[in-house]
Amino acid sequence: MDLRQILTILRARMLLIATVLLLTVGAAVAVSLLTPNTYTGRASLVIDVKANDPVVGGVIIPVQLTSGYLATQIDIMTSQRVALKVVKALGLAENPATQQRFQEVAKGKGSIEHWLADSLLGGLTVKPARESSVVTIEYRATNPQYAAAVTNAFAQAYIDTNLELRVEPARRTAAWFNEQTKTLRDALEDAQSRLSKYQRDTGIVGADERLDVETARLSDLSTQLVAAQGQTFESQNRERKARELLDKGSSAGELAEVLNQPTVVSLKSEISRAEAKVQELQSQQGKNHPQLQQAQAQLDEMRRKLATEIANVTRSLGNTNTINQRREGEIKAALEAQRKKVLNMKQKRDEMAVLMREVDSAQKGFDAVSSRFTQTSLESQVNQTTITILNPAMEPRAPSSPNLKINVALSIVLGTILGAGIAFVLEMFDRRIRSADDLRGLFDLPVLGVLARERNAKRRPGLLGALSGRAKAPALLSR
Repeated sequence: MDLRQILTILRARMLLIATVLLLTVGAAVAVSLLTPNTYTGRASLVIDVKANDPVVGGVIIPVQLTSGYLATQIDIMTSQRVALKVVKALGLAENPATQQRFQEVAKGKGSIEHWLADSLLGGLTVKPARESSVVTIEYRATNPQYAAAVTNAFAQAYIDTNLELRVEPARRTAAWFNEQTKTLRDALEDAQSRLSKYQRDTGIVGADERLDVETARLSDLSTQLVAAQGQTFESQNRERKARELLDKGSSAGELAEVLNQPTVVSLKSEISRAEAKVQELQSQQGKNHPQLQQAQAQLDEMRRKLATEIANVTRSLGNTNTINQRREGEIKAALEAQRKKVLNMKQKRDEMAVLMREVDSAQKGFDAVSSRFTQTSLESQVNQTTITILNPAMEPRAPSSPNLKINVALSIVLGTILGAGIAFVLEMFDRRIRSADDLRGLFDLPVLGVLARERNAKRRPGLLGALSGRAKAPALLSR
């Protein structure tokens, strides 16, 4: 079927199409006039996803998650939680008429608040802008004041709910951190108590400082021990040499220690002079001469004193060696005691270091949890949100529906399409020959000619009427 045949069918069924069109338009007009007016309240909200968090700083939502965030916010706006807040804010459940309506419709089953919330959500529409963060809330109602009030109530309830959803997790987290803070505070106090008790028991306050002092004392005793060992070694050598000389029958006066004694030197000088005087008297006097005997007695006395002095010096060498050995032993004992003391202090320092590390660890844990507790506490007290009402809903001046002009226009389009469809359906069940193309398509025969009639000629029924018409211009058609 080509376009010409379609136009022929439409022209033949024009009366039917016009009738259907008129009925459709009439029905649309009637419905529009009989339908109660519906008013739409509109409010615009700005959801600033790029705002900074007032507590921790930084952008609240990354840019790549903006679309998902807006979709989530729209779901929150259309949630029953927000609708319940609207019911409570407007006091709809306390209205006697609403309560009676609830008893009639819901038969008293369930909660009137939830029933009202579901009813409100049925008239709510949320439309996000295409390339911005503005969201439009629309609510349809038969009363313009009610439509504006419900729209504004939804906007405010959404803002409150958004703030609650942000604050409630922070409150729960803050409560958990508060419990952890108490636990860690007890652990810190216990660690500090054990450290203080250990310091009192051991008498160690600054382990490193005291250990340095004791270590320096140990080093000083080591130096003294080395010096004492050197002195002992030297005194042992002197005593050994003196004994060797005595064992050989030599005089100990040959020792340097003896020779360097001032008393010995003085006595030797006096003995030399006394010997010279005795020799002089022996050459001049006889051996029984009183002066010679007196000089000889003085010389013998000097020699006895020298021998006594040498013996004293020799004994002093032994005494010095004994003293040096005793001193070396005392220093060695003090060194060993100091070494044990230093080792004991190191052990105590290690034990105290463990306690101090426990205190430091407990302090760090307590500080970290306290910091997070402070932060979450601030977050739980936040009363600011990134959502702002851009345009509150005003009482609509004109109804949004029904729109008579739009309904009539749509009914014209719909009636035309419906009439044409009915015409084609009828044509399928009652096929008629309306042109030469219909003959060629129906009988598959060539059309020899078409007799046209005058436009103002009266229509005559049957083939006779068609042939009686005056032909103007016969046409010969062939295949």
